[in-house]
Amino acid sequence: MTRKITLADTAAEIMTRDVITASPADTAAGIAAKLSEHGISAVPVVDAEGRLAGIVSEGDLMRSFGLRNAMHRAWWLDILAEGEELAPEFLDYIRVDNRRVKDLMTRDVITVAETTGIDDIADLLTRRGIKRVPVLRGGRVVGIVSRADIVRVLAGGG
Repeated sequence: MTRKITLADTAAEIMTRDVITASPADTAAGIAAKLSEHGISAVPVVDAEGRLAGIVSEGDLMRSFGLRNAMHRAWWLDILAEGEELAPEFLDYIRVDNRRVKDLMTRDVITVAETTGIDDIADLLTRRGIKRVPVLRGGRVVGIVSRADIVRVLAGGG
């Protein structure tokens, strides 16, 4: 018989263990494809040693494509070009979808340990207005807990 999971239990009991991650060198277009392919809205960014470096979300990607940024980019291009045609290679280099995750990610990531209580995680998500938290062991990502995971517990589907 399986035990029902409650809010008094821990992150280790509800976290997603097979976490999709990104590298700081990945492109915005690559991350957008990864999010879409896996039906997720964010991924932890890990360095070559597997340590958490940041997190990149749909919101981080969308900010790059916003009207204000597009206008700012156009202004800089006008100044750089000063009536000259810019090299296609340069224009390709500065395209938004070629930007690297290291330039888009949130670096100050809120995390929890495997032993953190689900009720504490729910409070943290609510208080900080975030949708998910990576679960760390020794600085390495071992899981992720999202709002949906907690809602499943509340619904009794633990």
